Amino acid sequence: MRTAVPIGVPVGVGLSVAAALLLTGIATDGSGAGAAGAARTVAATPAAGAAVAAPRARPSAPALTGSDLDGRTVSLSAFRGEVVVLNVWGSWCAPCRAEADDLALLSGQLRGEGVRFLGVNTRDRDRDAARSFVRAHGLGFPSIHDPTGALLLRFPPAVLNPQTIPSTLVLDRRGRVAVAIGGAVSAEQLRPLVARVVAEG
Repeated sequence: MRTAVPIGVPVGVGLSVAAALLLTGIATDGSGAGAAGAARTVAATPAAGAAVAAPRARPSAPALTGSDLDGRTVSLSAFRGEVVVLNVWGSWCAPCRAEADDLALLSGQLRGEGVRFLGVNTRDRDRDAARSFVRAHGLGFPSIHDPTGALLLRFPPAVLNPQTIPSTLVLDRRGRVAVAIGGAVSAEQLRPLVARVVAEG
């Protein structure tokens, strides 16, 4: 079993070595092959090793509602019917800064394909710092402000480890987790994973 070592975690936060994505029947082509086979535990992997889970094996994402960085209400349920890229980030996180420009680029390119991006800004108690991050990287998608990490705790830690920042999930049109990535991701790595979920129709 492969494990992802959390990166970008601020000093003083305990680290969990294993962040297992408990899905059964993983098929790298998204076809569902193997879903009826023996259950197996797939470790959450960095972007380079991420795979698309078979549809029958995907857990549903929890309800997420909160205020964005400007105080407006944002809800994940508003994006149902579209493929959603959910990115967890913090302005204090160096790997988040490394991936932000790619996410900004990709969110603009994929908007016309029915793909929406939604951020969850965590551990930034000061919204000004988070807003500065958004401006610096040209992030055109909303982010729910979650300074205490309460929203992240709604996910099973096997699916989204709140100690692994950044993290990115790709949700299918039914709101199920199709891809889970621990650590920074590039546009080159994320694009084909999202494309395969979009192609499911």
